[in-house]
Amino acid sequence: MRFEELPTPSYVVDEPLLEKNLKILNGVIERTGCRIILAQKAYALYATYPMIARYLNGTAASGLYEARLGYEEMGKENHVFSPAYREDEIDEIISLCDHIIFNSFSQLEKFGDKVRQAGKQAGLRINPECSTQEGHGMYDPCSPGSRFGVTLEHFRPELLEGVSGLHFHTLCEQGADALAATLDAVEEKFGEWLPQMKWINFGGGHHITKEGYDIELLEDCIKRMQDRYGLLVYLEPGEAIALNAGFLVTTVLDTLKNGMDIAIVDTSASCHMPDVLEVPYTPPLIGSGAAGEKPYTYRLGGPTCLTGDIIGDYSFDRPLKNGDRLVFGDMAIYSMVKNNTFNGMALPAIAIRDKEGNCRIQRAFDYTDFKQRLS
Repeated sequence: MRFEELPTPSYVVDEPLLEKNLKILNGVIERTGCRIILAQKAYALYATYPMIARYLNGTAASGLYEARLGYEEMGKENHVFSPAYREDEIDEIISLCDHIIFNSFSQLEKFGDKVRQAGKQAGLRINPECSTQEGHGMYDPCSPGSRFGVTLEHFRPELLEGVSGLHFHTLCEQGADALAATLDAVEEKFGEWLPQMKWINFGGGHHITKEGYDIELLEDCIKRMQDRYGLLVYLEPGEAIALNAGFLVTTVLDTLKNGMDIAIVDTSASCHMPDVLEVPYTPPLIGSGAAGEKPYTYRLGGPTCLTGDIIGDYSFDRPLKNGDRLVFGDMAIYSMVKNNTFNGMALPAIAIRDKEGNCRIQRAFDYTDFKQRLS
């Protein structure tokens, strides 16, 4: 099947673009000896895990189901972090994961012995209280009152026996300069205990595959921890794995006017691209311009009842008409993993495009997928 023959709406992951990102990440691994693992919270199309496994070291999970997915479908290193673990799940999590990272000393005291008795590695998440983001408090793990990680004020070094490594995650779509600033804070506050650790995990949020990212500075940061403390360094990016490697194809269903031109499409910001509303941001649309840049400007909206189900304002070289197909870019990350069936919206099909340009539908969804979630 060719791209233009796909049903809409459809997510499409482009294998050559995905592999391009993986080669960049693998280059960092080869030059530094660090380990990079896929954060499945951003991207979990496990049909592509065999390709990912050729370049990366494993997976990172946020809970039991992601831990199972990484264990079953990747089969390499498997790390997990959760703000708090359930007693009825912790034994299975330990059986599936190599590194179990705790968010607090109370969780470490509660479950740490189980981890060590199973021969697995216990880690502790720290909070260096170093905010490097502007205007994205929702995505800042170091914001005041954050529930993530142990601050220096509440650090209890007498409980570190059996802890193999420290973990921090402070970034969101950021460059290596933010990582370098964070490392300064980590060393200032927690450097005293780094020599007794085996590893350190830099978490995610590293935009390593974005054009212009300073890979040399990233590698300097990695070597800094290796040379000063003899630590094995982990990174667990999510976005960087599939950045700009996916698309969402949609069809114009109707056009109307209300102070401006409006087009209703068969995909929903609320259901199929929720970060558009949560971040918020305007996703790239191939062949379009910003509002007013080209002759014809339209507001694109979804078919749900939510008034705010608006994808954004775009301009075009010609008027839109019913049946036109539009293609949104960068739709592999935080899309399939976050979509929903609000209003009974059908989920988009999931397709993979190979290096010859052929597309195969990996999964299609229907009414049963909606109904079986509800009773």
